[in-house]
Amino acid sequence: MYALRYAVGTDPGLRREANEDSVYYSERLFAVADGMGGHAYGEVASSIAVGVMAELDTDTDDPLGALSEAARQIAIRLTDLAEENFDMRGMGTTLTALLWDGERFAVGHIGDSRCYLVRDGELTQVTRDHTMVQALVDDGRMSAEQADEHPGRSMLMRALQAGSEHDPDLFFHDVHEGDRYLLCSDGLSDVVSAGEIATLLTTDPDGDDTVRALIAAANERGGPDNITCLLVDVAPANNPAWLPNWLAR
Repeated sequence: MYALRYAVGTDPGLRREANEDSVYYSERLFAVADGMGGHAYGEVASSIAVGVMAELDTDTDDPLGALSEAARQIAIRLTDLAEENFDMRGMGTTLTALLWDGERFAVGHIGDSRCYLVRDGELTQVTRDHTMVQALVDDGRMSAEQADEHPGRSMLMRALQAGSEHDPDLFFHDVHEGDRYLLCSDGLSDVVSAGEIATLLTTDPDGDDTVRALIAAANERGGPDNITCLLVDVAPANNPAWLPNWLAR
């Protein structure tokens, strides 16, 4: 049996007046949403997303179905608002979520917020960005290094948006003892390299300290966007002194 430990932090960054990221976390459901749309409507969109997630945070025999339904409900509510207010028609949000079923995570993902995993000290990206440059990388028309530097790397091809179809990636992800998951908005991943994220995730066993270090790293690079980090550690149940082997000192 496993226990989940989590830590969260969000910051507007250094160049944005408002924080359009929203985050939700409970004992079993973890979600990050990054709003878009201008005129503060990005904040509205991401808030709607996590509000819907909170409503669906109940025991279920079909976690992937629950995440799919959440995405559908978010799209409906965004569309309804846009029909009432013309200025809201461009608003939308990313959504990256983990829903725990007691043994594994159901993953729901749309947009370019990310889920990373550290397992045995190695970092991998669990989700795939729904961006134009990622599509070019997948097609072999651009290298990953070129994508990291491309000025249009945040141009989304899929998101939860008013008037558009909801189409999230949905899949299960098996966990191991000692896994460390990071959900984050692109305010982190656009400016802090995967290598540095890996170093910060594997340096300190304290989740709160790690979240603070990740946000500080993004701000040290100019903090051009809102930054949200949600860290989830998979520990053995009823062992508060436990440390994973890759963090043990």
